[in-house]
Amino acid sequence: MRCLVTGGAGFLGSHLCERLLNDGHEVICLDNYFTGRMQNVAHLRDNRNFELLRHDVTEPILLEVDRIFNLACPASPVHYQFNPVKTIKTSVMGAINMLGLAKRVHARILQASTSEVYGDPAVHPQKEDYWGNVNPIGIRSCYDEGKRVAETLFMDYHRQNAVDIRIVRIFNTYGPRMLMNDGRVVSNFIVQALKGEDLTIYGDGSQTRSFCYVDDLIEAFIRMMDQDKIIGPVNVGNPGEFTMLELAHAVLEQTGSKSKIVHMPLPGDDPKMRRPDITLAKNTLGWEPKVNLFDGLHKTIEYFKSIV
Repeated sequence: MRCLVTGGAGFLGSHLCERLLNDGHEVICLDNYFTGRMQNVAHLRDNRNFELLRHDVTEPILLEVDRIFNLACPASPVHYQFNPVKTIKTSVMGAINMLGLAKRVHARILQASTSEVYGDPAVHPQKEDYWGNVNPIGIRSCYDEGKRVAETLFMDYHRQNAVDIRIVRIFNTYGPRMLMNDGRVVSNFIVQALKGEDLTIYGDGSQTRSFCYVDDLIEAFIRMMDQDKIIGPVNVGNPGEFTMLELAHAVLEQTGSKSKIVHMPLPGDDPKMRRPDITLAKNTLGWEPKVNLFDGLHKTIEYFKSIV
C-alpha cells in the first residue's frame, strides 16, 4: 500500500516509517521539522519506496494514498507549551486536513491520540469508556484538548461521511530517537545520569507512569490498521506501573551513574497516576507489550550513549 505518515521524521513516526517499509509498503513521510529531525529518517532516504516531504499539516495537501497515519503534533510538555496556539492548530486543523484527504481518496486513517485525553484521572487504571478529568484552561490544555477535539472530528467524519477511521490512545512511550531535550521523564533521567547531573524529580516522586517500548507501540499501530473489528479508541501502552522514584533508581542502576536525585516543584495539572487498561487491545488486536522496562531501558541508554 501507499502510506502517508504525518510527523514521520519524529520519534514515533520514524520508527513507523521504518516498519512500513520493511513490510513492503510505499511510504510518504511528511514533517515540518518542529520536533522531527531529518537524521531520524536519513537511513531510509535511499529506499526507492520512501519519499520525504517538508510540509505542515495545518495546510492542506493533495496526495494519492491508501492509508494515513496522523502522528503530527509535538508530544512533550516542553515542546507543546512552547507555542500552545500552534499546538492546538496542529491537532485540530491537522485532523481536518488529513480527514479531508482521507475522505477524498477513500483512505483508511489512524489518529495517534493520547492518554492525556484522560487528564488527571479519577479512575485507575484508565479504560476507553472513561471520559477523563481535563482542565480546559490549563497550561497543558493546548495538547490535551487539542487531542480530544481531534478524536471528536474523527468520529464525526466517520458518522457523517463514512470515513474509515482508527483511533489509538498512546500511553508513555520511550526508545531510541527520543529527543535529548524533550522534557520527558525517561530521556531526562538517562541524559542527566550519563552527564553526571542530578536527576530531577518533580514532586515527591510518588506519581506513576506506564512505559511502553517503541517497537511494541508500532506493532499496535500496524495491528490496529490491519483489522476490521473496531475503529477505537483503543488504549495502547504497557500496563506495568512505576513511580518516578522507581524509574530514577532503575536508570541509575543501568547507567552506573553516581548522580543524585533532587526534587523540584510539581508542574500544574501534572497527572498523579497513569496506567492503561489494555483489555480491549488484547481481545481485539491480540496485542500486548513484549519488552519489559529493564530491556527497553538498556536499548534506550545505549542509544543515548551514542549521542550524549
